[in-house]
Amino acid sequence: MTTLTARGFLFDMDGTLVDSTAVVEAVWAELAAQYGLDLAELHAFGHGRQSRTTIHHFLADRGADVAAAALRFVDTEEETRLDGVVEIPGAAALLGALREQGAPVALVTSASLPLALARMGAAGVPMPDVIVTAERVEHSKPHPDGYLLGASLLGLAAEDCVGFEDADAGVAAVRSAGAQLVVVGETNLRSTVDAPRVADLSRVRVTAGEAPGTYTLSV
Repeated sequence: MTTLTARGFLFDMDGTLVDSTAVVEAVWAELAAQYGLDLAELHAFGHGRQSRTTIHHFLADRGADVAAAALRFVDTEEETRLDGVVEIPGAAALLGALREQGAPVALVTSASLPLALARMGAAGVPMPDVIVTAERVEHSKPHPDGYLLGASLLGLAAEDCVGFEDADAGVAAVRSAGAQLVVVGETNLRSTVDAPRVADLSRVRVTAGEAPGTYTLSV
């Protein structure tokens, strides 16, 4: 068991609090078929990144209208297809326990606000009071902007927070921001050899720390 001390907590959404794998794979498979893209390359690049970043990467050379149409398709389908969107085990209980203790918590996601609200609601995971979505940052993951903003909105430095992530882009963002890292899931990430890892959130525990305003995280 690993123990960390923090003043605040920053959570990614997809793959960390919510399992949306079935929906994401179906929507992006349809996009790949429609535009003749390699699905494996789409998933490898897009995991943890904003949809607009991924679509620009693969379709910018086909013109702005094509990229805009592809983004509309992905946004509409992902916001309305919610069957199969479920909680990562332990997510709701952990966020509930943090709320009860008065711990500062922020959601930091590459999803849009409508998509975040839809998926968190479908999975039954309570939404933190502080939400950083794609609309609020200029540079998406792997840039640290979202995590820096999330910590700032909590009134904290990123160094005083723990960031929970499941994707390479998100891991890079947490580390660039200077926050401590906990990796969620079984994905074979390149950059997490030295980080604490949990299969899900069911065994993560948070208690009051020795110093006022601190919390002890056991993973």
